[in-house]
Amino acid sequence: MKTISRSRVAAVGALATGALFLAGCGAANEGGSSSGGAAESSVSGTISGAGASSQQAAMQAWIAGFTGANSGATVNYDPVGSGGGRTQFVQGGVAFAGSDAYLKDQQLADAKTRCGGNVIEVPNYVSPIAVVYNLQGVSNLNLSPAAVAGIFAGTITTWNDPAIAADNPGVALPATAITPVHRSDESGTTQNFTEYLKAAAPDAWSYDAKGEWPIQGGEAAQGTSGVIGAVQGGQGTIGYADASQAGQLGKANVKVGADYVGPTPEAAAKILEESERVAGQGDTSFAYKLNRTTDSAGTYPVVLVSYLLACPQYPDAAQADLTKAFLSYVISPEGQQAAAQAAGSAPLSDTLRSQITPVVDGIKAAG
Repeated sequence: MKTISRSRVAAVGALATGALFLAGCGAANEGGSSSGGAAESSVSGTISGAGASSQQAAMQAWIAGFTGANSGATVNYDPVGSGGGRTQFVQGGVAFAGSDAYLKDQQLADAKTRCGGNVIEVPNYVSPIAVVYNLQGVSNLNLSPAAVAGIFAGTITTWNDPAIAADNPGVALPATAITPVHRSDESGTTQNFTEYLKAAAPDAWSYDAKGEWPIQGGEAAQGTSGVIGAVQGGQGTIGYADASQAGQLGKANVKVGADYVGPTPEAAAKILEESERVAGQGDTSFAYKLNRTTDSAGTYPVVLVSYLLACPQYPDAAQADLTKAFLSYVISPEGQQAAAQAAGSAPLSDTLRSQITPVVDGIKAAG
């Protein structure tokens, strides 16, 4: 497990799960509002979070910006994966978590118990999930939802399959065998990717949407970096990963309506405009049921909306103020721009920010 901290701002050595959470250890002043960014807050102490590896580059930028303006504050983040982050948060091991999927079922109930009522879920990172590939001689690739689903279900096994050829007229596709790469760990990226497959290609994908890869076969890799490494190291390989981590790998264009749309931040951001909040999560939750079957021009539906999980109240003022101040910076225009520059994510809209700001500003000490 790797932890991002103020002292290095990059992933550093392993930390034991039980030691990740450190209570605020210094006097803390009033936390700043998200409308003002890091510069208007002055807090100190230490908090730790854990979760989605997809947020890693963005989290480095957020920690650097926030602690640069608050020299007495330390923020640690362990990119252990969404599943691990949710578990640690529910168990009270970390002050906040990053998750590529909103809380559901027993974890939602357990999180509400941990927080003493409602739990905060606010979008903080919107990014396309790229269908990344490594295929010699093919620099531009179009895929229909059914073709993507068939590849990862194992029913399309060579690159010159008629289903792929139909999406790429005039392209010389080799007879190379396809090696699909999936996550070996429980992952919000997998949850979002399988949600897309199930919604957009139900005839080709008969499996449930879940955070653990649902079928046997293909190659398994740990974390976002593991998938990228496995695709890079092979030939005829294909995987799914946060687009910001794709590097020099090919990124397929996915068919939406009559067009093929690439995984750009702008195309990914449009999905929230067409999606609805999930009912029953609580007043402090802004979880969204994403419209994966949109045919709206220029919208990319293979997207993850990553959330910050936090409590509306904490045992003492130091934890509450520092958590509020850090989350406020993350969702601020300044914080969102820092993430966009570092990770290629899509900044939150002003409309959404105005809705979630009061929830973050309401974080306080239990009393």
